[in-house]
Amino acid sequence: MIRTHQLRKKYGSHLALEGLDLEVAKGEILGFLGPNGAGKSTTLRILSGFLPPTSGRASVDGLDLSQQSLAARRRSGYLPENFVAPFEMRVEEYLRFRARLKGMGKKDAHRRVQELSVELGFQDRLRQSFGALSKGFRQRVGLADSLLINPPALLLDEPFSGLDPMQRQEFRAILRQLAADGKAILFSSHVLPEVEELATRVQILSRGRSKAVGTLQELQHHLQRQSPVLLRVVAGACKYEELLQQGMKHFVFTWEERRPQEYLLCLEDAKQRPALVRWLVQKEVEILEFREVRPDLDQLFRSLVGEESA
Repeated sequence: MIRTHQLRKKYGSHLALEGLDLEVAKGEILGFLGPNGAGKSTTLRILSGFLPPTSGRASVDGLDLSQQSLAARRRSGYLPENFVAPFEMRVEEYLRFRARLKGMGKKDAHRRVQELSVELGFQDRLRQSFGALSKGFRQRVGLADSLLINPPALLLDEPFSGLDPMQRQEFRAILRQLAADGKAILFSSHVLPEVEELATRVQILSRGRSKAVGTLQELQHHLQRQSPVLLRVVAGACKYEELLQQGMKHFVFTWEERRPQEYLLCLEDAKQRPALVRWLVQKEVEILEFREVRPDLDQLFRSLVGEESA
């Protein structure tokens, strides 16, 4: 439904996307996860037809955006990160205007706006001006705009930005229902819990490149192969960081400090665990806890994007 193949985008000497492949099927919600500047918004703008790629292909519902731009754009609805409408226009007035721009007749435009206002829960805001709406209701109006001609695909750029917890919950429920109705949904976010909560599959982007893609369970399995264990030790004068650096000469693992005297170790081979424990005991480290942990999306995200800010 939504596809890219070897998508590249350059801004002068800056390479924003490099060889990006993605695919979103009908009824699927793909969470596009990455730190700010990873290339998420650039990808969505290309897919929505607002930005041409430097090379590669992008299509929506089988229509190539380079060869069949207008037809492809009518097959997707796009909600930008900071959706705005004229503040002085009433909600109903604005949406009917937008529906007419998209080719709908007066009666169909009126009917569709009424349907969407009920479906998205803002029927009591139709007579209000856009400027009087809360952030949550502005997002709903933006989503309604993207759904006016009932496209089979949705492209949402940071759709939860600025929403309070209740608004986020309601917005997630709306998107789940749209996916259940068969729409292919691609949404970007740099907020891990939102992706974990909503996405049926996750694609992690860093510096314009895809680092991993799959269901959360598949991504967890990817990290599980590194055999992560939690090491918690008694506080003392010993500098445990130096000790772990020594350990890396004997065992193959990476580590990160979660808090003082608590470390997450990712071993290359789970068989190393008993030997590592014996080594720590020989170094007279007082171990409070040494256990396997189930990796989460946060750990995978940090392991793939490195020191990039989220």
